[in-house]
Amino acid sequence: MSERVKITVKVDVDAAIETAWTSFITEDSIMQWNHASDDWRCPWAKNDFKVGGEFIYRMEANDGSFGFDFGGKYLEIE
Repeated sequence: MSERVKITVKVDVDAAIETAWTSFITEDSIMQWNHASDDWRCPWAKNDFKVGGEFIYRMEANDGSFGFDFGGKYLEIE
């Protein structure tokens, strides 16, 4: 069994706070920006944005050759 590693993610966004906030927490918005490049997509996202809430995003190559789920839990929100 692999050891779990704790990561911290901090994002600086050059946008109005309301736009950035909505884009980060709304599932439909997450699916629009959550991809590494144009040949990837995020076909679905689930986001329970609260302390203790969990998120999971599906990442897939557009051609269907590879995909994975990325998820975690919110431990702190500032």
